[in-house]
Amino acid sequence: MSYCFSTTLEGNMDAIIEKVTAALAASGFGVLTTIDVKATLKKKIDVDFRPYTILGACNPGFAHKALLAEDKIGTMLPCNVIVQEIGEGKFEVSAVDPMASMMAVNNPSLGEIAGDVRGMLKGVIAGL
Repeated sequence: MSYCFSTTLEGNMDAIIEKVTAALAASGFGVLTTIDVKATLKKKIDVDFRPYTILGACNPGFAHKALLAEDKIGTMLPCNVIVQEIGEGKFEVSAVDPMASMMAVNNPSLGEIAGDVRGMLKGVIAGL
């Protein structure tokens, strides 16, 4: 089982992040965190890295259900979506597969929630 879903888009980083954020919002996800990995690595360890951003996406309703089903599941939230440059004007967008993440937790009700979120995130990525 793969641990993520991916697609490739052409354009520029900022426009693609806006498009991804809008697609997530249309499916009920908000972006709680935005991490500019390139800037962070440059600042912290003076390393040059390709454009790479991590978006911490969360669907509040499903997050609440997951927290009720498993009190420590917050260690695996939010659902990360990345946008990274893979070539001149080409970007890969990848979202975590919540089913792959939840395989470590033996809780059938959590598996059902993860399956629902999986379907939603797959739809977001496929719709880009």
